[in-house]
Amino acid sequence: MTGSQRGSMDKIRIVGGNRLNGTIPISGAKNAALPLMIASLLTDEVLTLENLPRLNDVVTLSRILGNHGVDFSIDGRRAGETGMTGQTAHLRAREIVDTTAPYEFVRQMRASFWVIGPLLARMGEAKVSLPGGCAIGTRPVDFFIQGLKALGADIDIDGGYVHARALNGLKGGHVRFPHVSVGATHVVLMAASLAAGDTVIENAAREPEIGDLADCLGKMGAKISGAGTGTLHVTGVPRLSGARHRILPDRIETGTYAMAVAMAGGDVTLEGARPELLQAALDVLRGAGVEVAETNRGIRIARNGAGLKPVDVETAPFPGFPTDLQAQLMALMCRADGTSTITETIFENRFMHVQELARLGARIQLDGQQATIDGVERLTGAEVMATDLRASVSLVIAGLAAEGETVINRVYHLDRGFERLEEKLSRCGGDVTRLVG
Repeated sequence: MTGSQRGSMDKIRIVGGNRLNGTIPISGAKNAALPLMIASLLTDEVLTLENLPRLNDVVTLSRILGNHGVDFSIDGRRAGETGMTGQTAHLRAREIVDTTAPYEFVRQMRASFWVIGPLLARMGEAKVSLPGGCAIGTRPVDFFIQGLKALGADIDIDGGYVHARALNGLKGGHVRFPHVSVGATHVVLMAASLAAGDTVIENAAREPEIGDLADCLGKMGAKISGAGTGTLHVTGVPRLSGARHRILPDRIETGTYAMAVAMAGGDVTLEGARPELLQAALDVLRGAGVEVAETNRGIRIARNGAGLKPVDVETAPFPGFPTDLQAQLMALMCRADGTSTITETIFENRFMHVQELARLGARIQLDGQQATIDGVERLTGAEVMATDLRASVSLVIAGLAAEGETVINRVYHLDRGFERLEEKLSRCGGDVTRLVG
């Protein structure tokens, strides 16, 4: 069953208590795949992406890009491939047929707002709907607009749409973000690749996914230096060509399964994982008493018999502890021997999983952006509701250790970001089943 076929009414049932042993292959990174797909708008040649994960968000974005004129195809199965290995996709925007991204598309996926950069750079104009509300705070687009204005764009906001024009082309400029923004860094980097002259982007995001985009753009002919640091230098080129690029492994998926193994106990190799992409999270796991070993196949996670120690963590932009692993760590700390604190510094409203974890017996107190978790001896299965992507997987982690049966509703959130989660956990001995709605 592909991500696109999975129903919005599906549920996941977990019977807790099983240890996890074996191998879990790590998929291509969702947070790299989406901007890389959008980068196909920058050239009229074919962009081939290997290791593209099978996710609902990938399917949705391929449809959105199709509206702009991008042809999207996926290679058929090859010998030796399994449902766990990434796909190879080809994207070609030979001709941009529409420079408008309507609200009906952008409200489905906030990342589709990012088309504004490539459309503006290649076509000289773009009209993109403002994203609708989002479960985790407002996530304003001011930084995107400020960055594009610094490259010479004229921008008006009218009727819920951002109209951007640069009829004589974008010009290199100096962009300094007031706060680190991954999305705005992606957009300005793509736009600057085709702008005339030099661009400096200060206070740029340092996330590995930015580096992956810069790497791919370089293969397409862009001139970029400084990826992985807070300052990016871009020398614009008149046109970009096609390229072939392999998407880096998903560090959030890696950290999620590492915490699942830490919660359930057992010994699992996360195949293809790259430790340098999530060192802060691995250090936190070690501090909690989990065995973490780097191997030539990936990362080995083990916890056999020893209890979990409490930790105090504050989320931070890369290379700090990722906000996208905050909910998963909170679930894990529900079973720690003592009191932990987690402070969320990136997004507001990112503690919606707390009330659902409480239904399983967790003891968590909230004070603004800080959660205090008192570890409990046992969690008990219950019916719970996923509220967003990361919250939904925190309930999976809790369910692995809860006594009895946990049923998670609204797992369409989960399908946006985790490829074949129930299969990956089941192969290692987890009692995890999808109930098709």
